[in-house]
Amino acid sequence: MQEYKNLVIIGTSHISIQSIKEVSNFIEKSKPEIIALELDKKRFFALTQERKHNFKDMLEVGLKGYTINLIGSYIEKKLGKLVGVKPGSEMIKAIELAKKHNLAIALIDQDIQITLKKLTKISFKEKFRIFKDIIRGMLFKKEIVEFDLSKVPDEKLIDMLIGKVKKDYPEIYNVLIKERNELMAKALNKIISLNKDKKILAIIGAGHEKEVVRIIRALDIN
Repeated sequence: MQEYKNLVIIGTSHISIQSIKEVSNFIEKSKPEIIALELDKKRFFALTQERKHNFKDMLEVGLKGYTINLIGSYIEKKLGKLVGVKPGSEMIKAIELAKKHNLAIALIDQDIQITLKKLTKISFKEKFRIFKDIIRGMLFKKEIVEFDLSKVPDEKLIDMLIGKVKKDYPEIYNVLIKERNELMAKALNKIISLNKDKKILAIIGAGHEKEVVRIIRALDIN
């Protein structure tokens, strides 16, 4: 958890029991007037209405983007089953409490269609590297970083994992992390400037938290 001016940021894991409790406790005790979520309109609707993927989704993002989304969703659901937590449960809890206490909700993430379309355009070299690493991981024993899925990874582990993605898959890092960090930071900075007397809570993935705060601070200086 980090604070800046009237903003509090909680970095979460989307399948973490710890994250659900932390979000719930903060909202119930502090009653922020605005809750900013790492969601776009489509994912917000999917979470609140339990909407499933359909043919229209494939037409909007193309077969490659649709496939990437399906694979990502499948992996997240499988991990969630291991700890008994539905992916995005901390977001669902925040939305429920916002409705309960009549709190404003702001969606600060990039449209998922834009993100998926950008992912389909990464170079063949990087796609091949991913495929090679998957095969290598299946055939050869590699050092495995172990951590409790029910908890949010500590900052040291997060920095290590993000650093590895940045080094091994720079294009994916730019699309999934760097560009979205900048977009969410700008959105939060705007919310802060328009709501200086209101308490704001932002709920974003723990991997984004540190850099988003740094960018917000830099925006204020400039």
